[in-house]
Amino acid sequence: MKMLEHLSETFSSLHSFPITLVLVLPIFFTLFLHRWSLFSVTTKNSPPSPPKLLVLRQLLKIGSNPHRSLQNLAQRYGSDFMVLYLGTAPLVLVSSAEAAREIMKTNDLEFSNRPKSVIFQKLLCNYKDVAMAPYGEYWKQVKSICVVNLLSNKRVRSFRAVREEETKLMINKINESSGEVMNLREMFVMLTSDVICRVTMGRKYSASAVGEGGNTILFKELLWEFTELLRSFYIGDYIPWLAWLSRVNGLEAKLDKVAKQFDDFLDRVIQDRVDHRSKASGSSGHVNHADPNGEDEKDLVDVLLEIQEGNLSGLPIDRVSIKAVILDMLGGGADSTYSVIEWTMAELLRHPRVMKKLQSEVRELAGDKTHITEDDLIEMNYLNAVIKETLRLHPPFTVLSRMSGQDVEVKGYKIKANTRIVVNMWQIGRDPKSYNKPEEYEPERFLNENSGVSYKGNDFRLIPFGAGRRVCPGIQFAMAVNKTALANLVHKFDWALPGGASGDDLDMTESTGMPTHRKHPLKAVAIPYLANYG
Repeated sequence: MKMLEHLSETFSSLHSFPITLVLVLPIFFTLFLHRWSLFSVTTKNSPPSPPKLLVLRQLLKIGSNPHRSLQNLAQRYGSDFMVLYLGTAPLVLVSSAEAAREIMKTNDLEFSNRPKSVIFQKLLCNYKDVAMAPYGEYWKQVKSICVVNLLSNKRVRSFRAVREEETKLMINKINESSGEVMNLREMFVMLTSDVICRVTMGRKYSASAVGEGGNTILFKELLWEFTELLRSFYIGDYIPWLAWLSRVNGLEAKLDKVAKQFDDFLDRVIQDRVDHRSKASGSSGHVNHADPNGEDEKDLVDVLLEIQEGNLSGLPIDRVSIKAVILDMLGGGADSTYSVIEWTMAELLRHPRVMKKLQSEVRELAGDKTHITEDDLIEMNYLNAVIKETLRLHPPFTVLSRMSGQDVEVKGYKIKANTRIVVNMWQIGRDPKSYNKPEEYEPERFLNENSGVSYKGNDFRLIPFGAGRRVCPGIQFAMAVNKTALANLVHKFDWALPGGASGDDLDMTESTGMPTHRKHPLKAVAIPYLANYG
């Protein structure tokens, strides 16, 4: 009966699940066990595999908090590298820094593909984006275009005026509502989406209505639906013969609807830019704004259109590719970035000692400046330690998936081609072998014994953005937004929880899906520290 309860719980958490289906769960469960057992065959020299019923009991919860379910499985079985059988394909679970290094460094080339997913296929233009495109020439070219024109160190620095301006607007809005309980998540979502929109599409859309006729929706609501769907669990990816459940519970219909709405919106954005370029006789393209050094900045749409017109990459970059890359930036950039800011502020509110220490550093270095710029961040070592500690405990993506492109031997075990690899980055960040008191929030660890640990993918004890060829290329961009926002938030205000609650009362429950947000938006009261905001 407990197994049936887990199964029912999982299905109902995936999406609004018709209650009538609960009546057929016993039959369903019997069929599942039969078909699952047909494919659970351990081959010679394959990684160790836990008892099948133990795997089933844990993985039936995978739709809620996969990182926790997988951690329980690894700890109970006592292995950091093991194979699980779910549906028609094996899944190798990686749960330590050492094992992750084998996948993303020693054998990085062999594991450079991403597993296919119906959700990403529908929402990200059939894998024509950077995050999910198959490893190959197309992926290399598109990634290079994004890095050179948006995510390189030089380009990240060139967009500092955008970040600082949008941060200042956020701080002013908070100041207007000081003394009142405010939803900080809304503030952070608007900040990150406005920054991303400006550097990718040349303007802000957060308050704009998109769509036509009776299908009009605010852009911020469409973006929220889009990111929520990206975080959904599609059971057919793991058990193909259960894919029909996502049609019955409405998930596929929602995927198709949001994909169409975003496709229409981006069609208009791109066409407007094409029309503008055609009228601008003799112009090299739409100029967004000039950086402090006088260099004209083009947004990402401009760059991609120039490449499309001149075929400068040697590969066909069509309109679908342009849309996919923009969706990557919106879905991955805005969603994961605001999540880090919200988790950090929640931890600071839970730990007043850390908050005061960070405020002391920021206020001492900033002096009487009314707004902190990115030049002021250079010597803020404790701020860096605070962000590292947040990324250790609350990585935006708790698990990372790769796919073996060929047969390969890892740690003496044979891994067959097309095997799904799941790296539990959340568990790795809490490994007692790497960190003392791993469940406690102590930024000082990154100033002392772990001072050399980086989050950029070089040290496998902290890999919130992945590592190797498929490491997130937007680390520098995201961190620039995070640091500027957090420094200004703690510089300008003292903070309190609503109703005089203490940090121990703050609910830190996680949401389902990935990126892993707080389940409930963070609400707090801002008390101005500086009298003037000039």
